[in-house]
Amino acid sequence: MTESETETESERTGTFLVTAADEESAVLKDVHSGQVHALSSNPGVSEDEAVRGTVAPDPPMNVSWQLVEVESRWTVSVERSTESPTTNSRDIAADNPDGELVREERAGTGEIHVLSVPDDMTEQAVDDILDDREGLLSRAARLDVNRVEIRSQPGVVAVRYMP
Repeated sequence: MTESETETESERTGTFLVTAADEESAVLKDVHSGQVHALSSNPGVSEDEAVRGTVAPDPPMNVSWQLVEVESRWTVSVERSTESPTTNSRDIAADNPDGELVREERAGTGEIHVLSVPDDMTEQAVDDILDDREGLLSRAARLDVNRVEIRSQPGVVAVRYMP
């Protein structure tokens, strides 16, 4: 048996994003490895939810999975705020060239990602960030937070990952 076959047949514990869900099944994506697990049944999870738990393959074929243990689960929301970036975010952006992304830990839990952009590209940058919903949700799950807030003003976009 090869290493990948052994890996496929074993339980996996981690943090997963529910990327699709209906009454009969769900799809979980490991937010650290990117591996996708198609569940053969839906244990009550819904899209945009993060789950910390364990998945195990369904015998005998081991091509679908079951969520066998749930340590915790939470819903992650993404919102576009009407508030301006904080003074700290504006200062970070002012010190960096356009297109530069700076990640900074928040006091407590989470992170702030500050992107410097040309003034006339700010709205497009926000739209592009919002278009990557799965990426936003996966990062939020990795950071163990339940809210993503995007603030902007000309030249500055701040993505705040918060509890």
